[in-house]
Amino acid sequence: MGLLTKVFNSFSILLPYAGAALLSVFLGMLIGQAQAETMQQDQRIISIGSSLTEIVYALNAQDKLVAVDTTSLYPEEATQLPNVGYMRALSAEGVLASNPDHILMMEGAGPTTAVDVLKAASIKLTEVSEAYSPQGILRKIEVVGNALHLPAQTQALKAKVKADLDEAIAYAQEQSNPLKVVFVISEGGGKPLVAGRETGAHAVIELAGATNVFANLRGYKPISKEALIAAAPEVVMMMSRSGSSRQSDILKQPGFSLTPAGLNGNLIVMAGAYLLGFGPRTAQAIRDLSDHFAEIATKTPPKS
Repeated sequence: MGLLTKVFNSFSILLPYAGAALLSVFLGMLIGQAQAETMQQDQRIISIGSSLTEIVYALNAQDKLVAVDTTSLYPEEATQLPNVGYMRALSAEGVLASNPDHILMMEGAGPTTAVDVLKAASIKLTEVSEAYSPQGILRKIEVVGNALHLPAQTQALKAKVKADLDEAIAYAQEQSNPLKVVFVISEGGGKPLVAGRETGAHAVIELAGATNVFANLRGYKPISKEALIAAAPEVVMMMSRSGSSRQSDILKQPGFSLTPAGLNGNLIVMAGAYLLGFGPRTAQAIRDLSDHFAEIATKTPPKS
């Protein structure tokens, strides 16, 4: 029986006998009971998206998780949970097999056909939008916290993360020699795929006090050897890949070898979910990246 039906029936029975004050108390009890029942139902959560999983753990609500996706690598305990696959290549049947009553899903999950099936199922689904900014991180925390009915924990986590971000950004902006950086997603096929503006890579580079040399591009775009040499990056950045130990070879490749980064051996490799996740750990990622930049800047000649 729905909440409105309960309220109407109870109101109808008590109206001839009870005063307004008693009715108000009774209706409040009914609403509270309905909210408690809703919270009780949200006990089997699937988290699809690394930052969402990290937020669930940061809210100390991990006991509700029954499955995660393959991007959910932190904390390590999350990797022990059943896995529903890569967030951009989901199977609706695989997700539903975990019998969730609530799905937290990062914007951009797919394919569309699978997401449409999940949205049509009789399961609560909270889709969380992505925004590569401190404000976007706080908004994620708020959406996840509200979905899990944890108002006090949500406000506490938001306050902590905001303070951490403010301090990390101030720390990074003390960088006296902002470096020119290229973020390479992949180097195969003859034309490296690099990050332009409106990407997590661009945002974290800027937050850490450096400059993205391909900010004139939007999204991830392939570039020519000539464009790379002309951009003259002082640092090449990449995401670490499991089982790969040859990423430093990129600095020897045509184009890269003729940049200041290649000539000076300036390569930064960091874990993708940590660096680009835009979640509770982003403040520390900004600090770590800023420290890498500062170390490189000490051996880079001052700009004239």
